[in-house]
Amino acid sequence: MFYIHMLLLLAVIFVGIRHGGIAFGLLGGLGVSVLAFVFGIAPGTPPVSVMLIILAVVAASATLEATGGLKLLVTFAEKLLRKHPEHIVFLGPLCTYSLTVLVGTGHSVYPLLPVIYDVSYKKGIRPERPLAMATVASQMGITASPIAAAAAVVLATAVDNNLDINLIDVLMVTIPATLTGLLLACTWSLKRGKDLDKDEQFQARLTDEEFREALTDPTTDAEQTPQAKSTAKKGLIVFLLGILAVIMVAMFSKQVLPDGVKMSVAIQFMMLSVGGLILLATNISPKKIVTSNVFTAGMTAVIIIFGIAWMSDTIIEHHKTFLVSAVSDIVSVYPWTFAIAMFVSSIFLKSQAAVLTIMLPLGFSLGIPAPVLIGVLPACYAYFFFPFYPSDLAAISFDRTGTTHIGKYVLNHSFIIPGFIGVGSATVVGYFLSMAIN
Repeated sequence: MFYIHMLLLLAVIFVGIRHGGIAFGLLGGLGVSVLAFVFGIAPGTPPVSVMLIILAVVAASATLEATGGLKLLVTFAEKLLRKHPEHIVFLGPLCTYSLTVLVGTGHSVYPLLPVIYDVSYKKGIRPERPLAMATVASQMGITASPIAAAAAVVLATAVDNNLDINLIDVLMVTIPATLTGLLLACTWSLKRGKDLDKDEQFQARLTDEEFREALTDPTTDAEQTPQAKSTAKKGLIVFLLGILAVIMVAMFSKQVLPDGVKMSVAIQFMMLSVGGLILLATNISPKKIVTSNVFTAGMTAVIIIFGIAWMSDTIIEHHKTFLVSAVSDIVSVYPWTFAIAMFVSSIFLKSQAAVLTIMLPLGFSLGIPAPVLIGVLPACYAYFFFPFYPSDLAAISFDRTGTTHIGKYVLNHSFIIPGFIGVGSATVVGYFLSMAIN
């Protein structure tokens, strides 16, 4: 019956891929209903703690966006990129990575993509080099962010398994590991493809006057009013101080938190507090918060995790004895192979939090040591494998030269090699680093 239930899960995933976004969560709920009413399986436990943390973080980040603070962050990054255009292949991905680490979502990448394209094209650098890596880097930053859903999953799962793992334990591994992977992939990207002046296909397209005119965009964004800038600065300052407060509390949680209060719960009320303080400091309209891009993306992520992770947990809990006996011998001898399982899961589940919500409890059930699970966290990002993630498609559309592309055979696209280099090297570095310091 395990294989029949797994086929049902795969069917839900593949149909979800076809529809995209929130469909994963809705169809996951449908899968739980089929398991309960058709197969008589008691539903597992929905990841409530994880969803609450995501809701709190999204509320704070969406409030920041409503103040214009997120746009202000992008403005700072744009100034850096335009000041040093010759280093765009490194600076572009580093900026998108840093935005994700600060805001907790990879969806912050979109405003920077046209800037990265414009800077690289005007400097004569093949736009594919920084653009493809920029979208990969924006997702690699998820496991390195103190307020991303991925960190929330790790902390909540550790608590459920009575393990003393705190936020600093995770970030001490994921930040250096993902940064190393990012820099290695950027180094490879420096010479990828032909320079524009030597690219026969691009030069041939230049003979089309309409194509030439479309390569640059003469329009510019309207300048913010002094009042809007002031609001954005206030929102950004409160938000950054809030993140700093979360990190400090994580470092000294035993000293500052009341007895019995878990760090996963502290993140929830602290991030809601950050959003509340931003609201009071800037007096923005709450309606702007719920219509922001970050809020929409965050709510989508919550429903995806709610449905698909609940269905996966139902199957895993029902077949836990079989699963443990089937793979325990392999993972006990080669615990690093768990990274491969996470990587493959992420190819289809386009959410790192969803992958970790499903896989980490299984990893603990298999007896995989906590340092190993922390070390292989970067492997939960693999949805660059198919070039259909929104940020990848955005990079393709913003690259007017056509160098960032989906290949003729689909898998020979611009993101796959930077993704393998970045995630692969980050996972290897994370594994050995975690084993060394834990």
